[in-house]
Amino acid sequence: MYLLVLDDIWNEEWEQWVSLKKLLMGGAKGSRIIVTTRSLKVAKITSKCQPHVLKGLSDDDAWSLFKEIAFEQISTDSPSSEFVEIGKQILERCGGVPLVIRTIAGTLSFKNSKNDWLSFKDNELARISQNEGEILPTLNLSYDHLPSHLKHCFAYCRLYPKDHKIDVRTLVQFWIAQGFVKQSNPSQSLEEIGLGYFKDLVERSFFQEVEDDETWFTTCKMHDLMHDLAELVAGTESSLVDSNSSASEVSEKCRHVSISPSLIPLLKGKKLRTLLCFPKESEQSQIMSEDETWDLIISRCRCLRVLKLNNLNLNTIPRSIHKLKHLRYLDLSDNPNLKILPKSICNMQNLHALKLDWCVGLEELPKKIEKLVNISHIGCVHCYGLTHMPRGIGKLTSLEMLSRFVVDKDGSHGGADLSELSGLMNLKGELTISNLGFVKNAKEMFRAANLKEKQHLGALVLEWGDGNNDDDKSLEDLQPHPNLKMLKVDGWRGDAKFPSWLSLLKKLVDITIWGPSNFKHLSSIAQLPCLQQLKISNLTELECMEDHGPSVRQGDTESFFPSLKVLCLWNCPNMKSWWRTTKPIDDDSNEDDTTVIRASTMAFP
Repeated sequence: MYLLVLDDIWNEEWEQWVSLKKLLMGGAKGSRIIVTTRSLKVAKITSKCQPHVLKGLSDDDAWSLFKEIAFEQISTDSPSSEFVEIGKQILERCGGVPLVIRTIAGTLSFKNSKNDWLSFKDNELARISQNEGEILPTLNLSYDHLPSHLKHCFAYCRLYPKDHKIDVRTLVQFWIAQGFVKQSNPSQSLEEIGLGYFKDLVERSFFQEVEDDETWFTTCKMHDLMHDLAELVAGTESSLVDSNSSASEVSEKCRHVSISPSLIPLLKGKKLRTLLCFPKESEQSQIMSEDETWDLIISRCRCLRVLKLNNLNLNTIPRSIHKLKHLRYLDLSDNPNLKILPKSICNMQNLHALKLDWCVGLEELPKKIEKLVNISHIGCVHCYGLTHMPRGIGKLTSLEMLSRFVVDKDGSHGGADLSELSGLMNLKGELTISNLGFVKNAKEMFRAANLKEKQHLGALVLEWGDGNNDDDKSLEDLQPHPNLKMLKVDGWRGDAKFPSWLSLLKKLVDITIWGPSNFKHLSSIAQLPCLQQLKISNLTELECMEDHGPSVRQGDTESFFPSLKVLCLWNCPNMKSWWRTTKPIDDDSNEDDTTVIRASTMAFP
């Protein structure tokens, strides 16, 4: 017996539905198939029974949703009767459709005068056809009321396939590369301003299923109707190419293309500013590094600002890539066979972002990288093959993202030392520093890295590797800024005690410590107010965790790991207990009572 749900179906080919039906005939009695669609033809093809047509929200529910959003910005506790009357007249035209209600209400929430509301009702809304199902023109009203910079940003989203999970940081970087993001406030980075644009569109309901990690929006999706709207307003300037026929329809006026890699040779436009490749599963095994493919891109697309060629099994990058002089965003990630990059990349002085994440075979970044004076993002997450960082990387003072810094193990590659991190004061997100065990003059070099002053850094991963320092106390000199939220220490073979600065990181949410390590005591973390995850692994010498913070009354557990949700202790054979000093109930007593919480019985929800 089965339950099969086919959601948001558009396939109207009767023969294909007959073929599918034959495959489903063997189900036990009681099996069910549910199909959702916005096409009446699909509903008729897929079933002989009468379709269930969804109705809009009830009047009360519709008004409740409208009121919650539309009156959010109005300063008074309750809207005036004039606003309510106009709002209910506007609501009648929304047909009870939640998406339309949210979008129209979001537009009105930025209009604080009665005249603005009346103008919207009597002019823009009055021009919409009364025909049932005319949703898109109504949504278009909200687009018309966007500021011009947000119009460009929204229309650009037409390049994503429907139902695609959009990476917000990447989307913002696309906007920056296209010049949509304007920096009016020098104290704000372009990425921060672009994030503000995204928030504005979210508030107006242009995106849905928005996820975040407390510091940044991570992913989102667009409703199908919003995607249709983006396609409508983008017109011929943007195109999503997924077949030979759609490739032939791309006009010379097209500026932004999302394409299946095998169709690149069919492109005609020579003034493209965006080329995004979304390979199908059947194409991911094909090698796209043939000279002719690159020649087509480089010879025909000299105006490119965004080039996304991730997950295409690229083997090499041609030296001629530097001819893409206007390129600002280059994504070569998920190409595991890529070993080196051409030196000519360093001549691309307009480049803002270079993404190399999951290029596990990449051995080095190009020399003279300091020539990339405008670069703000170098992504090399999980680039395990990197042997060193190029000298001069510390001169890239505009860098906001540098996901990995690799110490040259024996100095044979002439790589950068940790002192080059000193001046990179704008680093954000996560930074992994690997091969720390091979650093010579560790105390001096660790201080030179100047991690204590990097106030924007959110996550820090310290990897020792197989080497070891002469000075086993050197971890003290890698003290990060108190704003840090995630810390991971992997393989530090320190002395009997963990560094004292751990207790100063009051904003820590996640701590991971992996051995093998020699220290026996981990102190002063039980009162970290924000700590939610604590993972400790393979610390064979660890005996106990001590909290030497302020004494508390006996039975008071609020200050003992107040936010902890996940605790993982693995392979810590000498772990005996967690100690906490408490005061007796009688405040006049001079005696202290020590509470011992056994590690083996600790449990957190």
